Amino acid sequence: MNNTLPPIKVFAGTASEYLGKSICKELGIELGKMKRDVFADGEFEVSFEESIRGSEVYLVQSTFNSSQNLMELLLMIDAAKRASAGSINAVVPYFGWARQDRKDKPRVSIAAKLVADLLSVAGINRLVTMDLHADQIQGFFNVPVDHLYASSIFIPYIESLKLKDMVIASPDVGGAKRANSYAKYFDVPLVLCHKTRAKANVVETMTVIGDVTNKNVILIDDIVDTAGTITKAADLLLANGAKSVRALASHPVMSDPATERVKESGLEEIIFTDSIPYGKDNPKATILPVAKLFADTIRRIHNNQSISSQYLFK
Repeated sequence: MNNTLPPIKVFAGTASEYLGKSICKELGIELGKMKRDVFADGEFEVSFEESIRGSEVYLVQSTFNSSQNLMELLLMIDAAKRASAGSINAVVPYFGWARQDRKDKPRVSIAAKLVADLLSVAGINRLVTMDLHADQIQGFFNVPVDHLYASSIFIPYIESLKLKDMVIASPDVGGAKRANSYAKYFDVPLVLCHKTRAKANVVETMTVIGDVTNKNVILIDDIVDTAGTITKAADLLLANGAKSVRALASHPVMSDPATERVKESGLEEIIFTDSIPYGKDNPKATILPVAKLFADTIRRIHNNQSISSQYLFK
């Protein structure tokens, strides 16, 4: 590290401590000491157990599952600001609430914008995140956003499979752009699964657009929540003549009964990053680490270097 620059200090929220430790190992530094005290009624407070005055602070916390993870991140940011940190950088591998990125029916909130406002008001100087559900969420912030892509992690793994007659598929039309990037990179056909929903997390109908006969299909998505869409798409692709179906998704939200659905489906494998901890017993799941990607990005930010060279594609 450049000694003329302020020191880097990395802290991690409770839910992402495993990732904070891995990032620090890649950076060759110790994870910062932080304490979380919980009151009897469930309220909690966070405090830094070392000086961060003038430091370049990175706060690692994915905002998945519980709103407590978001609240803890907000308290970490506020505590860092009040402790006179030189800069405060939120490292949010999984940016929760991102599926609510627009007003798609009357009288609903745009939660992604609200969360962006909360983080900004709390005091962040920068956001580092990965595979946002919608790219335009970057525009909800008035601070720099480094939007990383898991393609640099997934592509080497896909190449290692050495699949012949490969086809890239999207489980819905909304993910077509993401899937098309993979199809272009590997120079293989793109297939779409068109779905309609009865309500949130419930798929009503699904049809396949494209030919998958005797093909090895890789489904590309950003989030797997209840796994209803991804497993339905896999079974439909197999029914349409696919030789094998694998799924690849950046963020394993995997709310129940997702794991059982994956086990019972025709999926041969489902590949995730560890942006969210996934500790359930699932022989079909492969977890790829993101620590090096985020550590390299932190190092480049610290040294005022470009991070665009890390992208295989967006």
